[in-house]
Amino acid sequence: MSNRIPIDERFRRPAVMGVVNVTPDSFSDGGVHLQATAAVAAGWRMIDDGASIVDVGGESTRPGSEGVGVEEELRRVVPVLEGLYGAPLSIDTAKAEVARRAIELGAELVNDVTALRGDPEMAEVVAESDAYLCLMHMQGKPRTMQRNPSYEDVASEVASFLEDRLRVAVDSGIAEDRICIDPGIGFGKTVEHNLELLRRLDVLVALGRPVLVGFSRKSSLGRILGDPQATTGPLAASIAVAVLAYERGATILRVHDVREHVEALTVAAAAVDAT
Repeated sequence: MSNRIPIDERFRRPAVMGVVNVTPDSFSDGGVHLQATAAVAAGWRMIDDGASIVDVGGESTRPGSEGVGVEEELRRVVPVLEGLYGAPLSIDTAKAEVARRAIELGAELVNDVTALRGDPEMAEVVAESDAYLCLMHMQGKPRTMQRNPSYEDVASEVASFLEDRLRVAVDSGIAEDRICIDPGIGFGKTVEHNLELLRRLDVLVALGRPVLVGFSRKSSLGRILGDPQATTGPLAASIAVAVLAYERGATILRVHDVREHVEALTVAAAAVDAT
């Protein structure tokens, strides 16, 4: 076992996770960082701008997206991880082989949108490496998740799912103090579901694990602002929900625009601490 500190000590509220999608088709920055040199430069800039960690992903999980094979995902992310070696890194993948290679290249956190359901070997890879793990809720699969998402009580159902996946992870040998949870904003949820999760984030915080929220640039923000066909949302709206999530107990905010979020959250934290 490593001497790595518990995840809630590693990431102090509010911590910012920068997003580097090495994909041609991600909803917000698809194609922007497809060249490794651009992705590496973006990652180091995020660290300079105050990110606690940079999340590198080689497979889009936007609504309607198709998956890619292990070899293609590795082809995309390995040069970026190599170029960012020494920086605090997270790997956004549901594939055990990609996670294993990323950890070898210095990734300290595995961000699995399937919450260990996508690859039967993922739990073992995380447990053996002692990496941090983020478990996310998703209703359905990326290709179909936005067709007709429905819940009786979205906050309670997401919390129940994450509590169950947390138990599975711990039973698989992953230390509970290495795990954070993510409600999966936009993953099989309507605009109303996303807002309800934000309003009732305390239901997830009550599970006792750090909560990661990724609302940055999501289409719900554009739709709230009046465009029913929006595929992304603006920076100002992203900052608003990040600050709100932090005030409601979120620990890690996953964002595309690091500097602006760090500035806003630093001010919000100062205001919260002063009260």
